[in-house]
Amino acid sequence: MLHLGLAQAIWNGSRLAWPSWSNGLQNFPPALRSEEEALRLELARRESDPENLASALDRQIRKRQTELLDGITAYRRHAYRRNLDDPPVLWSEGSARLLDYGGDGPPVLLVPSLINRGYILDLSDSCSLARWLAEQGFRVFLMDWGAPGEIERRFSLTDYIAGYLESALDAVRQETGARPLLLGYCMGGLLALALAQRRQNDLSALALLATPWNFHATPGQAALGRAALASWGGVMDILGELPVDVLQSLFALVDPMATARKFRHFAHLDPESAQARSFVALEDWLNDGVPLAAPVARECLGGWYAQNSAHEGQWRLAGRPVRPDAVDLPSLAIIPSEDRIVPPGSALALAEALPDCTIHRPKAGHIGMVASRGARTRVWEPLRDWMRGKAVS
Repeated sequence: MLHLGLAQAIWNGSRLAWPSWSNGLQNFPPALRSEEEALRLELARRESDPENLASALDRQIRKRQTELLDGITAYRRHAYRRNLDDPPVLWSEGSARLLDYGGDGPPVLLVPSLINRGYILDLSDSCSLARWLAEQGFRVFLMDWGAPGEIERRFSLTDYIAGYLESALDAVRQETGARPLLLGYCMGGLLALALAQRRQNDLSALALLATPWNFHATPGQAALGRAALASWGGVMDILGELPVDVLQSLFALVDPMATARKFRHFAHLDPESAQARSFVALEDWLNDGVPLAAPVARECLGGWYAQNSAHEGQWRLAGRPVRPDAVDLPSLAIIPSEDRIVPPGSALALAEALPDCTIHRPKAGHIGMVASRGARTRVWEPLRDWMRGKAVS
């Protein structure tokens, strides 16, 4: 309903705004400008008589509404269901588990975000970074945070990193007898960075995929953090967590029409095609998010976003500031050029602060870098090649 409402509001705004289009789009907010521009260009191609513009606009909006609803209906009816069995659990505590994907060779510990399910790195039988790395000569472990339970609702980032994540690292060290390579994705990269600072003698290298650092690299992040806390702080006090629907709403504000565009595209796909199956697999994962513990949400929204605490040296873990320049490990930063969730400038600030960092900038999006048809050649293989030179067996 959120995405349907956003799309309808923007299309209704187009009806109201069309008389001023001849004066350009400077009055539209940047987040909406792409949709208005697309409508205007499409109408310009189709309609030569200005008097017919209003009726042509209505036809185009109805067409887009139909495509969006058809795409959502096709998604809900699709037969695909994720049927991968979880690998063995090496360690667990509270809501967290450490999954052991096996493999022979140097160990790798994968750290996903706390917000989304970790199986984005093990999405399907045809798209699994974790299983692929195991086939490529690594012993792969994946941190599965789970959903916050009664204990985790009181957790801070210190509890997650100095508690669960350090215990998982200890389990990997004990199991393999080697120093693993640590790989963090998105928010998981920030968790991995903090762990690397605390335990770098127990690690061989650090890889960061689309990891933010300068949260004010693009306008609006500070206002987003403050507004989210002002709107939902009371709810968090009651529930002990920031609900997943609120998190989805915050992500939707980054690009309000993204969901409408992708479902309109999906409406035209052959449901039996590999592309359609991949879409459904990814959409199922996106709709399987988890809430965020209230203390963590406050650190992220009020600290990272509102105050830019990470970049300003004010983010503290167990009382100590988290400092990239203190991480003396070979590092790799993969910064996708088409990332809307983590703007490249935000991730680049972290890469430039690390003392020994290789930067790879593939043409990919935030999720596409790990779960698209081009991910293997653009991201996975360069990642594997770098890891082979840095990991210690």
